[in-house]
Amino acid sequence: MAATLEKKMVIGVSSRALFDLTAENELFEREGVESYCKYQVDHEAEILKPGPGFRLIKALLHLNEITEDRDLVEVIIMSRNSPDTSLRVFNAIEHYGLPITRSVLVSGASLAPYLAAFHTDLFLSACEEDVQSAIDSGIAAGIICTEQTPQVIPMPTSEIRIAFDGDAVLFTDESEMIFKKQGLNAFEENERIHAREPLAEGPFAQFLMKLSNLQKELGPENCPIRTALVTSRSAPAHERVIRTLRAWNVRVNEAFFLGGLEKKDFLKAFGAQIFFDDQSVHTQSAATAVPAARVPYCHGSAMNRLEASGG
Repeated sequence: MAATLEKKMVIGVSSRALFDLTAENELFEREGVESYCKYQVDHEAEILKPGPGFRLIKALLHLNEITEDRDLVEVIIMSRNSPDTSLRVFNAIEHYGLPITRSVLVSGASLAPYLAAFHTDLFLSACEEDVQSAIDSGIAAGIICTEQTPQVIPMPTSEIRIAFDGDAVLFTDESEMIFKKQGLNAFEENERIHAREPLAEGPFAQFLMKLSNLQKELGPENCPIRTALVTSRSAPAHERVIRTLRAWNVRVNEAFFLGGLEKKDFLKAFGAQIFFDDQSVHTQSAATAVPAARVPYCHGSAMNRLEASGG
């Protein structure tokens, strides 16, 4: 019988998201692919340092150690590296004891077709093109920040802490569009009028639902997964968010309605292993304290439709 990933949460992660390849990427951009490939082969025995997505991936893989009947999570390396230059990454995976056995290595080609083939639930990469393709295909994905080194707070490997922005991440960008085009008063009035109408699902809605289902399966007493909503919304725009999550049968563990306050300190206090937001101003700030990833707009989003029409 063929192996299957059915009933697992499938996480695709690029080598730059999992390991620190800052210097190597700078070499690639400065001197090109041949110099990069030669460097990787020449330094195969040098173990890569953990990258921005390392703690999250390690914690997610730890879920498989607390269940007896089946693995809950599958992590797949999805990289634009060639097979010939990938040994250094696999040596690092072995060094850190990460149970990652599957990979896609495409030698610079697009990863988009393979994300769907693996039924990927979440894709983390530093490549904007691949992340945009994933988002446009309905797959939760984020462009992980590699420019900053967050001040990591030591946490048990068994804990998983994931934080999400609301509009254009968990929800569509339709309400955010009103704020950007008509201002705060119009936004708040719209949310007050439609408070009992659930917001439409955004790019990370299904991923949050799957996390919620895992929490329910593991049970409230022993569940290591904690989720947080960290949004610039405040009252009266909070009610529609709470009612939307209730309609989805999802309960986040913590919620922060910040009313425009900077999110960094709250994310650090929460101990997020990753934070997803659609605006670079928030992810760049957050990335100095916790790992962060920007969620690009879907090309078919409300904001993009409006801008394309000149509205």
